[in-house]
Amino acid sequence: MSEIRVPTLGESVTEATVATWFKKPGDAVAVDEMLCELETDKVTVEVPSPVAGTLSEIVAAEGETVGVDALLAQVSEGGEAAAPAPAAKAEAAPVAAPVAGGDNVDVMVPTLGESVSEATVSTWFKQVGDTVAQDEMLCELETDKVSVEVPAPAAGTIVEILAPEGATVDAAAKLAVLSSGGGAAAAAAPAASTASAPAPAASGAKDVENAPSANKIMAEKGIDPAGVQGSGRDGRVMKEDALKAVSAPAAPAPAAAAPRAPVSADDASREERVKMTRLRQTIARRLKESQNTAAMLTTYNEVDMGAVMDLRNEYKDLFLKKHGTKLGFMSFFTKACVHALKEVPEVNAEIDGTDVVYKNYVHMGIAAGTPTGLVVPVIRDADQMGFADIEKAIAEKGARARDGKLSMAEMQGGSFTISNGGVYGSLMSSPILNPPQSGILGMHKIQDRPMAINGQVVIRPMMYLALSYDHRIVDGKGAVTFLVRVKEALEDPRRLLMDL
Repeated sequence: MSEIRVPTLGESVTEATVATWFKKPGDAVAVDEMLCELETDKVTVEVPSPVAGTLSEIVAAEGETVGVDALLAQVSEGGEAAAPAPAAKAEAAPVAAPVAGGDNVDVMVPTLGESVSEATVSTWFKQVGDTVAQDEMLCELETDKVSVEVPAPAAGTIVEILAPEGATVDAAAKLAVLSSGGGAAAAAAPAASTASAPAPAASGAKDVENAPSANKIMAEKGIDPAGVQGSGRDGRVMKEDALKAVSAPAAPAPAAAAPRAPVSADDASREERVKMTRLRQTIARRLKESQNTAAMLTTYNEVDMGAVMDLRNEYKDLFLKKHGTKLGFMSFFTKACVHALKEVPEVNAEIDGTDVVYKNYVHMGIAAGTPTGLVVPVIRDADQMGFADIEKAIAEKGARARDGKLSMAEMQGGSFTISNGGVYGSLMSSPILNPPQSGILGMHKIQDRPMAINGQVVIRPMMYLALSYDHRIVDGKGAVTFLVRVKEALEDPRRLLMDL
């Protein structure tokens, strides 16, 4: 008999509430299969089974408060207990019996990145019964920020798909089972019937029970659970979500107050409804959070790009020959921003509670458009890089962004952002801050315009610049000074060499 106890909950956390039991007494469980979920003030903790066997007793029921190391349940071990496990939970239980002449190989969710706990299965490139080569692409997962490709760990035949398209899987979930060896194809037919087993579970997962503590708070405060956005697994409303709804009860009102306009039957038949990708949902949420949190203001200026264009045309061939990369405009703008940030450090800072965190480095975010949405890879320590290193880093990360290959680490930690809407033809815009950053520079289209220079009207290649900044930390004087320094550096690039 194995005891299931409350795991370590974290520093200064001494108790938790049993939120959900995924198993009931008599159910068979496999090693590491999820038994229950505990809820603390801040986090949700999943409790796996340390052994294979049968859940014989539940000591702490749902809604009960338990301390660290408290007894939650007991699992009886035994040779017969593991057999029913596939019926209990397909994603964690032993899969189809080994095929004669071959071994079963599990296809697991790969490492998703720091702080990423789940992903959505977006596309399966193979079906049950298909033969695959080692490292051949099986499926693609989508997280909040990046797409992750899952290669085959071995050559063989797919005998079971445990996570269908659209299913949400955690970081340790099993996606499929391969049968390697000569007998692999023979297993394909019987396995096909089991491949659809996870589907009912996926549909059932939509009806998720909220955390008991959250239900209690919402009932006491008269809050409609349907109007609370859940941050827990599968959209469960957690205690902190209910507390946020209490402190800001009017927050959901705009969404409820703007129902979709009536649509005629004829128009409805010609519409297509597509669920937003996780990336698009994250972009929408973060941009709205930025507008709701920061005191955002935008200041504008314009820059004569003639000097940069002349310098680029003069040295682009020699630059490419020596450094193996093209000389673009982004390296000039990056260097100009680094130069300006040294003089106006608050644009490179962030607010943390009642503190201002000044950063003695520049991790430059370069916004890049991709087929799935806008991402912002970060060029770390851009203030210590030369033109060639900056151009190489931008080209490499831009290509990885378009291919969906960026890791979470490559998009975190930026201190300032540059967004180039000019590549799409934008003449002027007001970029939105990338929180918790306090500044973002918007570049735009270069357009010939008549300018008055020394009393003469001259046609010059001009670009509008826009700096959006958080007015809570950056004053108007600092914002204008920053933009003027960028303008001066671009109109006379020699100032960058002399640090003027």
